[in-house]
Amino acid sequence: MIMKRLFMVVVAMLSMTMTFAENETAANLNATEAYDMQSVNMKKLGMALNLSKDQVESFAEIHKTFSAEMLFAAQTTGDERQKMVEKAIKKDLAYMNYILSSEQYHKYVMLLNMTLTNRGIK
Repeated sequence: MIMKRLFMVVVAMLSMTMTFAENETAANLNATEAYDMQSVNMKKLGMALNLSKDQVESFAEIHKTFSAEMLFAAQTTGDERQKMVEKAIKKDLAYMNYILSSEQYHKYVMLLNMTLTNRGIK
């Protein structure tokens, strides 16, 4: 009888641990999805910014780097995540400022801010 109770306690504890671990994985997945900038529709963004043919390739490469840095930041936690996100944003804005006109850059900053705010990153 004691062995049966002990077995039930062990099973219950394992079940709770598995449930907790499952929820932790779901929380990490949601964070990763929020930081996944690859889902941005580049064609629509290019049209909204009125990118020239020369700008499209550079813009895509910069965005690819930014997306990778954001996904890397999603894998960290707390203050480290925030620092990595800020660094990725500053780097992205510096590169975009170089290839975009003043008008395009201001529109890009506005769109980036809206995207980050809507995803709960900023």
